[in-house]
Amino acid sequence: MRHLATPLRVGPVRLANRLVLPAHLTNYAVDGAFTDRHAAYYAARAAGGAGLVVTEEVSTDPADRPYEKTVHGWDPAGLPGMRRVADAVHAHGVPVFAQVNHNGGQSDSLHTRTPVTAPSPVPDPLFREVPREATAADLARLVAGYAEAAARCAVAGFDGVEVQGSQSSLVRQFLSGATNRRTDRYGGPLEHRARFLVEVLTAVREALGSGRALGVRLADEEGLDGGTTLAEAVATARLVAGLVDYVSTTVGVATATLDRVVPPMTTPPGYARHVSAAVRRAVDVPVVGVGRFLTPAQAERALADGDCDLVGAVRAQIADPEFAAKALGGRDREVRRCLGCNSDCVGRVGRNLPLGCVTNPRAGREAPLPAPHRRRRVLVVGGGPAGLRAAATAAARGHAVTVWEQAPCTGGAVRLAASAPGREGLRPLVDDLAAECARAGVTVRTGVRATAAAVLAEAPDAVVLATGARPARPAWAGESDRVVDVRDVLSGTDAPAGAVLVVDDLGTTAATSVAELLAGRGCTVEVVTAALVAGQDLGLTLERPGWERRAAALGIRRTTERLVTAVDGRTVRLLHHPTGDTEERTVDRVVTVAPPRADDALWAALRDSGLEVHRIGDCLTPRRAGDATRDGDRAGLAV
Repeated sequence: MRHLATPLRVGPVRLANRLVLPAHLTNYAVDGAFTDRHAAYYAARAAGGAGLVVTEEVSTDPADRPYEKTVHGWDPAGLPGMRRVADAVHAHGVPVFAQVNHNGGQSDSLHTRTPVTAPSPVPDPLFREVPREATAADLARLVAGYAEAAARCAVAGFDGVEVQGSQSSLVRQFLSGATNRRTDRYGGPLEHRARFLVEVLTAVREALGSGRALGVRLADEEGLDGGTTLAEAVATARLVAGLVDYVSTTVGVATATLDRVVPPMTTPPGYARHVSAAVRRAVDVPVVGVGRFLTPAQAERALADGDCDLVGAVRAQIADPEFAAKALGGRDREVRRCLGCNSDCVGRVGRNLPLGCVTNPRAGREAPLPAPHRRRRVLVVGGGPAGLRAAATAAARGHAVTVWEQAPCTGGAVRLAASAPGREGLRPLVDDLAAECARAGVTVRTGVRATAAAVLAEAPDAVVLATGARPARPAWAGESDRVVDVRDVLSGTDAPAGAVLVVDDLGTTAATSVAELLAGRGCTVEVVTAALVAGQDLGLTLERPGWERRAAALGIRRTTERLVTAVDGRTVRLLHHPTGDTEERTVDRVVTVAPPRADDALWAALRDSGLEVHRIGDCLTPRRAGDATRDGDRAGLAV
């Protein structure tokens, strides 16, 4: 990792290495201020070796509040929280910058009860509010707001400020021809559209004073009709390079093409390297490259190839706060990899919940593992994500842990799910957990069928049951041999051919991915669901645009608002529940994706045995992978 380990000077600030934690929303703010939770979160990534930490955006204007937990950079009352964050990161010898931003037309009047302001009255496709066009007086006030927020960051002890001109910002809206329709000195040619950015950077530079760095983050390929192209972004970077100490790059727009900003697992690593490479060729200041870097080797390659000077990796460092330290310490194989699932990071934040992580259940609640009062013998039954997480956490605390797994290998339902098209990215969850267990000294025995008698004979101090769930056959399926569960298809137990109806009663990727699998094998596939869309979760995890394109190419039919009522031979009866109309389909197979049942027979046999028994994951009640790892971590702390 020679390139990753090389120090770099960004203006007056020296970075010990080339890995950056870029700005991203955490939803940890309380009453518009940074919190102790923020401080612990950023400090963990600094302690883990990041060369630079950039905090989430702080708003520069009281009228700009796109979401409830916005950090109010305009409010002097937030200064103590800012200081806590800066001090926490500095305690590990790492510089920290604050991102300052105004969201413009990508904001929401719900919280402020005042109109949103933008370059032109062009509504954003997510918020759908027609903005008020900013006047000359508005712009002067807004520029002053940027400067005031930057000055407050300097007083708080931040080493620099980054002006957001990227995925969700007023600056981006001025730069983009898709949102800037002005005919005055702030509209028209790029030099005019960039005027607001130049004024902001000039004012912020003056407010920061000497000894602090100034950067800008630009949206380099918006993916919108009439929006900013890479060529325009390069021209903008060249135009402002003399005003800043670095340029950070992004792809996409937060509300229209968000799947390009934080791409799902079907997007290849390094997908945006060409963007930073183009900007780097045009400017003589350091350039931050982003693009779904999952491993240290991928980051090192981007630097070695000259595509960027610094690598920005958000989700990689959410998944593993020690990403940098492991990379630079020769332990890159120990990195806990991001899945790109977007379930607990993007998905939770999108539901106004605090940021979390499927593969790192301690993200956002950083604290040292407590030492146990005494070393105990812990038996974990089940080697899926819940059981492996429980085993790894308990072993890391010093317990002697054994895992019994009935299958020939660990991984549970996740390993099976990862066999479907586009879901291969799930595999690192269980592979990395298995490796973590091995390093912690966990004894793993596969091919073991656990019974109550066997557990009692083992006489452990504590038992953790992670026996998962089993398929549940819908009542409408009756005794029909044409109805099979999705697990039967993924495992190869059943190989449907001809016309296949996939019934999506869960809304997860299970139905959409098995539909892809079967269509790829030549089946004629229709996905039917009682919901408004097939695979409801795909919206939150940003996988819908890609899946809809692939589904259209494969000829997968999507039918919504229908309930299956009966199967009679090859005939499937459907009810259109809004109208009460009935329909029929003639198919060769019906694949069900239905809520499973907890496999809790062993728990029922042991709960009154006198043993300390913990029940976790789908064995407790069937949920998602993130719930399984959180359950496992809690159990590992409880034993």
